[in-house]
Amino acid sequence: MFSWLSVTIVAISIILWSIGSNPVISRSIQIRLFGSSDIRFSPRSHFLSERSIIRVIQINIPSELTSCSLGSIHRLARSTVSKGKKKLTKGQTRRIRANRDKRLSGKKDAVWDNDQLGPQIWGRIISRFGQHADVETREGEVFRCNLRRTIGSVVVGDEVEWRQGNEINAGIAGVVEAVHPRRSELKRPDYYDGLKPVAANIDQMLIVSAVVPELSAMIIDRYLVAAEDTGIPPILVLNKIDLLDDEGMAVVQQILEPYREIGYPIYLVSSDTGEGIEQLQEILKSNISIFVGQSGVGKSSIVNNLMPDLNLEVGEVSENSGLGQHTTTTAKLLRFPAGGDLIDSPGVREFALWHLEAERVTWGFKEFRDVLGGCKFRDCKHGDDPGCALRQAVEDGVISVQRFDNYQRILETMATDRSTRHFVDPLNAK
Repeated sequence: MFSWLSVTIVAISIILWSIGSNPVISRSIQIRLFGSSDIRFSPRSHFLSERSIIRVIQINIPSELTSCSLGSIHRLARSTVSKGKKKLTKGQTRRIRANRDKRLSGKKDAVWDNDQLGPQIWGRIISRFGQHADVETREGEVFRCNLRRTIGSVVVGDEVEWRQGNEINAGIAGVVEAVHPRRSELKRPDYYDGLKPVAANIDQMLIVSAVVPELSAMIIDRYLVAAEDTGIPPILVLNKIDLLDDEGMAVVQQILEPYREIGYPIYLVSSDTGEGIEQLQEILKSNISIFVGQSGVGKSSIVNNLMPDLNLEVGEVSENSGLGQHTTTTAKLLRFPAGGDLIDSPGVREFALWHLEAERVTWGFKEFRDVLGGCKFRDCKHGDDPGCALRQAVEDGVISVQRFDNYQRILETMATDRSTRHFVDPLNAK
């Protein structure tokens, strides 16, 4: 005997099913019984009527089975669908076309025999496009190269060894064969891929903020924690100061004072008037720098002032949110004529810290370090705990109230964010 189940394939999720028991059914899956077995749906089940079911397939499940795993149902569904014609959705069609184009482009990739490649040459990655990258030599020449699949992650700023082909083939000039060890690395947490490298060999991180719509010390502190965690020296850059009157400037200076007191360099600039750009250019010489900050703060506008011939696209700022649209679509390394390099990376609205442990966030507030270890209890959470040395330092004026409050808020938001994320650091996974 067989029980007939009709399954609407929307998204295979978790299904716990056994004959004669109450199944738990996700909201994106609907199951309906044809036969004599008594299957009752739990109150949490989301069941659509027969008329609501658009695409239905039949799956045979032997009644003698006491349970049916998700994998079994998935395999039965796939085998059943494969027997008949299935109309593809627009999303599926796009994915199939993209995969086909990717395979076709792969077939067109330049391939040389070993004797057709020259000696290894030092270079630096200045941009990355899938399995290709633009490599700049010491002489300033740029060549587009294939990436060996065996060399792992390659990001902008990487120092590499590459070999030039005997001729340009399908627009490709050579092959990147090895990556030198990185002096520093900027990573961002990715919901699916863990910690994802963004750029390498960075000497300093320029954290760009703006006075419009509002200067947020909370966002500055998030970036500072990230910089301290990676070991990349941070520099604070405040843009659009031409929009401030005397009263507004006084408020901004008050917000920035705690950062000056603990030794962070601060530069006030205007991408519109050019104020402060010359001083900013001086600190960029002989360094590899990266600009980070929310979209709309004027990173691309500042770069256009530093490199007038570059003319990066500048995004409009929303009248509702005051935030801009992302204008940089891929990270790229730009070379200053007077020396120094700048990595222009895609903007983010908020720098995610949910992958960090609370201890790393605490360490990211550098003025806390001299006080850490002085709490009465070893497991002090630095909240309302009795004998908390950090809180006492705040009361004594050693630590800024503004910074301590932001620290507490960051920990609170991290706890909320972490509860909705499933993040695994592949480097530390057991």
